[in-house]
Order: sequence, then C-alpha cells, then structure tokens
Amino acid sequence: TQSRSSAASDVYKRQTILGTFLHTLETTLPVFAMVFIGLGLRRLGWIDTNFINTASALVFRATLPTLVFLSIVRADLDTTLNPALLGFFVAATLASFLLCWLWAIRAAPAMDRGVYVQGAFRGNCGIVGLALAASLYGDFGLSAGGLLLGVVIISYNALSVVVLTAYQPGQTASWGRILSDIGRNPLILAVVIAVPFAWSGLQLPNWLMTSGDYFASLTLPLALMCIGGTLSLSAMRTDRKLAISASVMKMVTLPVLCTFAAWLAGFEGRELGLMFLFFASPTAAASFVMVKALGGNDRLAANIVALTTLMASVTVTAGVFVLRTVGVA
Repeated sequence: TQSRSSAASDVYKRQTILGTFLHTLETTLPVFAMVFIGLGLRRLGWIDTNFINTASALVFRATLPTLVFLSIVRADLDTTLNPALLGFFVAATLASFLLCWLWAIRAAPAMDRGVYVQGAFRGNCGIVGLALAASLYGDFGLSAGGLLLGVVIISYNALSVVVLTAYQPGQTASWGRILSDIGRNPLILAVVIAVPFAWSGLQLPNWLMTSGDYFASLTLPLALMCIGGTLSLSAMRTDRKLAISASVMKMVTLPVLCTFAAWLAGFEGRELGLMFLFFASPTAAASFVMVKALGGNDRLAANIVALTTLMASVTVTAGVFVLRTVGVA
C-alpha cells in the first residue's frame, strides 16, 4: 500500500510539472513566435527595411505609449504602483551595470568594453519585457510594467552613455540633449500623463477607450515582428566570442542573480515574476543605435542583440518554468 501511494505521488508530481511546463510554453511561445515570424517574413521579402523603420517608429511614437497609457489608466494604482519594486529595480540595474563593467575589464579589449557592457546589461523591456508581462500577468503586467518602464528608460540611457563615452576616444555626449530626449520620450510622457489621470478617477468615454484599444493592439505583434525582421543570422559569424560572453551574462547570469536577490529582499508572486521578465529581456535594439552614433563596434552590438533575442526563447521559458515550479511567481 505504501509503495502504491508513493508511486501515485510520483505520477502526480510528474503530471503537475508537465502541466506547469506546458502552461509556461503557452505563455512565452506566442511572444517569441511573433519574433520568428518577423524573421521569416523578412527572408521571404514580404517585409523590408522601409517597412520595419516605419512600423518601429509608429510603435515607439504612438501605439506603445497608447498601450501604456490605457493600461495605467485602468489600473488600481494602490496595487500596481509599488515604490519598493521600482527602487529595487534601480538598485539591481546599477549593480548589474557595475558587475558587467568589472567583468568586461577582464573579458573584452579596451576598445570594445563599452559596447560589451551595454549589451550585457541593457534589456529590451519596452517590447519583449512588456509583451511577456502582459502574456503572463494580463492587465497587472501591462500597468505595473508600464510604470517600471519609466525607471528603465532613464536608468538604461544614462548608464549606457557613461560607459560608451568612457571607451570611445574623442567622443562626448551632450547630457543636455540626452535629458531632453528622455523628457520627450513618448513612453515617459505616457506614464507621466497617465498616473495623475488614474489617481483623479476621471473616466474617458467608452468609444474613445475602445478606439484606443484597437490602436494599442497593434503594438506587440508589430513590434515583435520588427525585432525578428532586424535579426541577421549571417552577421553573427564575427565577434562570436565576445558576443557569446556578453549574451550569457545578459540572459543567464544577471537574471539569476537579480531574481534571487529580489526573492531574498522579500518579493514574490507577480512582482517577482515581473522583475524576472524585465531582467531576462534580450538586449535592446536601441543599444545598436547608440553604439553606431558614437562610433563604436556596431557589428558587435548587432551580434549581441541577435544572440540574446534567439536565446531568450529558451532562457525566459526556462526561468518562468522554474519560478512557477517552486511556487514563488
């Protein structure tokens, strides 16, 4: 009888683990499927550089800010506005940045250290992180993730400029222009406008909310396909050693360390899961743009973006599965 009970318990555990794994795939695969669809459409010639540039601009300037605004307006700010979570994310980002810089001194030649560090710590939270948060936690993921984006944009841009200019001889960045760009960032503006609007309790007309939902629904599939369309598998043949090193740091080392630190700090459930998704997001395509503008090794930057995006489908899925299996997120 005891052996039968033990066997039944083992079967139940296996079924539970399998169910958790399948549910995890249902959450993460749709997001990464859109990335690979974009890659396939680009190879078929159905989308081109002009389409990607136009669609990316539309997402950044209009549909994504609309999505963030509506999600915050609908949110219960007493639940989603968590100063402790925002503060911890800033601290973890700064610690990650310093760890990457210290490691880069050993792992990368001086001329490539700035590119290496930015690629290793700067995640694509605005698209991939937010898409995963929405898939996993619904409205809470969108609203809490939208608030977190404000912190992400400021900290990532400032730290990236610091490390890139430190290793680019003769290159200086105008902090006034950077602060101006941050202040005019559509995502920052969406958060700044949405928070007091949500606190006021004002209600927008139903027709306006519905129209906004239609417009905002373009964001995630369009943005994810554009990410896939920009991937270049052939370009990854060069600078592989450095790109792989930075990608492992971004997709494995930092998510594990930061998520474990968040758990030790007392975060759990949706808050812990949300932070993991942001920590585990692949390197932002904006990192390539900034490196190119400052005259750095843009080929290495592109390789890191491509590698981390491909790795994310495995590492993020594995991370969510582990967190769900142990029951902390």
